Amino acid sequence: MATTTASITLSSSDLLSDDMSLSSSMQLYQNGTTATGLDEMRYHRLVVPTGTNFDLIQDSTALSEDASYVYIVNKNTDVTDYIKISINSEEIGRLYAGDWLFMPWDNDLTDEQSVSDQTGNDSTIEIQAFTHEHIIEFALFHNGETLQTAADS
Repeated sequence: MATTTASITLSSSDLLSDDMSLSSSMQLYQNGTTATGLDEMRYHRLVVPTGTNFDLIQDSTALSEDASYVYIVNKNTDVTDYIKISINSEEIGRLYAGDWLFMPWDNDLTDEQSVSDQTGNDSTIEIQAFTHEHIIEFALFHNGETLQTAADS
């Protein structure tokens, strides 16, 4: 069992009339437990060409019932460079140079009629690069994969 802790600290001396300081941390646990940590991690670094739509993390029946968390960072240095992050073709936000994202990811395909006809749930995380090619690093922290069919591999 791995022990993985996610932490964030937000602070500002001039956003409000008083200093602001918020911090939080949490352990990444397997579904329904408070003692068993997530076992697996996928980590990648890639270059995404300008204008390219790219499936960063695809939905998979092998991951369909597990707790998962996603970390994505835009490693570009020009502050005008950004990528769009989408799930099921719905834009959830933009990451400008140096920005990062950490979020839980639900890969529940139980309502999906068919992966190929896209009529059900599609939890694929997609990115699209704008202005320049982008260097992206991302990690998927998860519970391991249980292959259900040969198509899952």
